[in-house]
Amino acid sequence: MPRSIPPPRDRILPVSNPSPTDVDELSYEQARDELVRVVQQLEQGAATLEESLALWERGELLASRCEEWLKGARARLDAARSTATE
Repeated sequence: MPRSIPPPRDRILPVSNPSPTDVDELSYEQARDELVRVVQQLEQGAATLEESLALWERGELLASRCEEWLKGARARLDAARSTATE
């Protein structure tokens, strides 16, 4: 099976790398969209090991942020359902 050739390094999508506190300020949609870009870059396989590790760490922060938003939304739905049944 032929091995795919990674894209040139200049085709790696830039991903901002703000501090973890900046992730806490992202909306669900912003965190999700950036997470998609991070995954795409990792899947390209063109990043160096150090870049890949930084992308992975950023992706973990973004995934956690998305999970926080989803847990909050679930709690709001549960609260609305319990209020509606009272």
